[in-house]
Amino acid sequence: MLGVSVWERVENAGLAVPGPGNPGGPAGPLGGKFCGDAEASGSLAVQSTGMSHIDAQPVGQSAAWEGFLADAAATRALGAALASELPAGALLLLYGDLGAGKTCLVQGLAQGLGIEEPITSPTFALAQHYEAAPGRPPLVHLDLYRLEEAAAADELFAQEEEEALARGALLAVEWPERLGTDPGPCWRVELEPADPADPEAGRRARVQRPPAQGA
Repeated sequence: MLGVSVWERVENAGLAVPGPGNPGGPAGPLGGKFCGDAEASGSLAVQSTGMSHIDAQPVGQSAAWEGFLADAAATRALGAALASELPAGALLLLYGDLGAGKTCLVQGLAQGLGIEEPITSPTFALAQHYEAAPGRPPLVHLDLYRLEEAAAADELFAQEEEEALARGALLAVEWPERLGTDPGPCWRVELEPADPADPEAGRRARVQRPPAQGA
């Protein structure tokens, strides 16, 4: 099941998962700063790696799970875990407001693919292309935030998707809300603040994979 495999990979990354047998987990005040403005700066100061499990269960025709990301390290670990789940040529749509941790998650995705280049938000460049480690798919990182016209977003997305598919690359898209057309089968990650009034209170994440063919 998606939830079990991803969470096992995240736990194996060295994150503390609090529960009845682990009261020392991040149930209380967090010891580090969440990624916050990573989308704007591309830089992260990680001081803690707490993560707690909320739920992991199939939803409808596609598998999904939800979790609490205590800080930047947890968000990056989730991205790294997804790097082992996403097949070559997969489309990953990232939903969340500014500062929700979308670029932070892509940094973890790149790390999981063995990409050594610094990963920053392509807000102004619109698209960035990265070569992965041998045997791993390349990464195309697309940010549609500045394209307020749906036609412009659709055109850029179609171009980058065509190239990504030709190269067998993963295509990660921030701000897919700008699209005016249905992108088709995709993986989805939704990030939202656990407490909108406290930017250091962590994030809730929900991951959903495409429905199985014929479902």
